[in-house]
Amino acid sequence: MNNFIFQNSTQVYFGKGCVKEYLSCLTRDASTLLLAYGGGSIKKNGVYDEVAGILKEAGKTIVEFSGIMANPTYAKVKEGARLARESNVDMILGIGGGSVMDCCKAVSLAARYEGDIWDDFWARPGVIETEPLTLGVIVTVAGTGSECNGGAVITNEEKKVKTGRDYPKLNPRFALMDPSYTYSVPQRQMVSGSFDILSHIMETYFSEPNEDNVSDDIMEALMRSVIRNLRCAIQNPEDYNARSNLMWDSTMAENRIIKMGKKCDFQCHNMEHQLGAYTDCNHGCGLAVLHPVYYRHIYREGLSKFVRFAQNVWGIARNGKTDEELALAGIDALADFIKEIGLPTSLQELGVSDQAMLKEIADSCAISPGSYKKMTPEEILEILNECF
Repeated sequence: MNNFIFQNSTQVYFGKGCVKEYLSCLTRDASTLLLAYGGGSIKKNGVYDEVAGILKEAGKTIVEFSGIMANPTYAKVKEGARLARESNVDMILGIGGGSVMDCCKAVSLAARYEGDIWDDFWARPGVIETEPLTLGVIVTVAGTGSECNGGAVITNEEKKVKTGRDYPKLNPRFALMDPSYTYSVPQRQMVSGSFDILSHIMETYFSEPNEDNVSDDIMEALMRSVIRNLRCAIQNPEDYNARSNLMWDSTMAENRIIKMGKKCDFQCHNMEHQLGAYTDCNHGCGLAVLHPVYYRHIYREGLSKFVRFAQNVWGIARNGKTDEELALAGIDALADFIKEIGLPTSLQELGVSDQAMLKEIADSCAISPGSYKKMTPEEILEILNECF
């Protein structure tokens, strides 16, 4: 394995009833909280009433920051930072999925930083010396794993750039994770979020080193878990065991553990981010369209890993198959699974109608240094056209 340093500062409280049990003591030192959430679904499913009730009973002042969109924008980040400063907020409490958590991380920095956080920390990697505003999160959607890292994906609408950075200083102080909170998530959102989990794992798995290593062994188990539990959750959306497994799969995919000793290839995420920047498409659905096509472009350069994927994740027997045939069978199994769970398999199904814009998207994509095959804008365009 490659050398690494491991750090994760988020304290996780996991299980049914954890919000009621722990939220009051976790916010003990805060008097004014920025309560951040998305489109208001938490007011329909009862989560908002439960959280607000606990905070009000504890004598907290609540400042509302709602309307965080699926692809949070830099303008929204600046809005939250202004609100936090004007209201003298001393803690942010984000309730939702990855978009809410990502936005809140950026807000926690922007509320305390004097400069432009996009220019200094998202347009390029920076070093955070400012102490961000304290952040806690309550997870309602399993998908991004954002609750246990400092990663935040933000879209700069003016520049048409969607990018993510992971700064350990932006890790939430705590994460409350009650799997029953995910029951009311619409099936399409649950499925696309679960595919995002699988994508995070695959993009770490399909990278060097190829020799036996602990990270790859863990990832094979996690991929099998996502596939098995997603099927169960589709059959029964209130299967607590399946929902709790998916929630922890999500965290394990992005709490940095499986990335230790790995190069990581997030080329598909880079492509989807720019696709999202131009079209505002659903993230998990975009990834579902891209992955099989991208893997058919790189499998020869990572042949041994794709053979392992076919055998150890999908259970495909060799039965006289060559390594190349086995690798392709694994990619076909992934493509079949995407159809099975009802996600789109083309950009047109995703709602993209203007094929001419694909060149501009391809040219704007960052190149992942961890890919088995070094991508070029020309090959990325070829992949996007094949996906169309």
